[in-house]
Amino acid sequence: MSDGLILGEDGRMRCWWHGGKEDYIAYHDNEWGNPTGDDRTLFEKICLEGFQSGLSWYTILKKRENFRAAFANFEIDKVAAFTDEDVERCLEDAGIVRHRKKIESTINNAQRAQELIKEEGSLAAYFWRQEPKPEERPAKLDYETARTLGKTDISTRISKDLKKRGWSFVGPTTVYAFMQAMGLVNDHLEGCYCREKIEAARAAFKRPI
Repeated sequence: MSDGLILGEDGRMRCWWHGGKEDYIAYHDNEWGNPTGDDRTLFEKICLEGFQSGLSWYTILKKRENFRAAFANFEIDKVAAFTDEDVERCLEDAGIVRHRKKIESTINNAQRAQELIKEEGSLAAYFWRQEPKPEERPAKLDYETARTLGKTDISTRISKDLKKRGWSFVGPTTVYAFMQAMGLVNDHLEGCYCREKIEAARAAFKRPI
């Protein structure tokens, strides 16, 4: 695994981070990096990346259905209307991460998302306008390069703008993980069988305006 790739039982090379876990492999193969233009999905992704702070993504992934149940499937308008009673309900839900500030942040961010949508047209339009140019990306994405990409100038810029707009739990590292997950960048390693698949999906994806 010195090159960051793992050979699966199906004969396919994949990025190392799934660790051979079947459900994590499915996420790696079918979701991570796929270009996303749906506001509900984008809101879910950025909220769950916020919940991940201090934890592993696999911990969040295993609880994702519980999060969806607790937060009205991350429907922005519904979450924005949550009350203190909903906060207390979530704090009693053992199926999610019971962190008061993160729960309150999700509600706050739904309200801020409503404002951003009114201003920018959609979350998708806002985020895709931040897409890095080819010259802002590594010439080759190998294991050593990938390990340096915890945050970037672009994720820092987005983080600062979101915080200025009142969002919380959107630090540069969280935002970069979100960029990876939503397909704003393709961080499947060179040699991973998904890399070309994601490149094709990104080429075919119609950027929202």
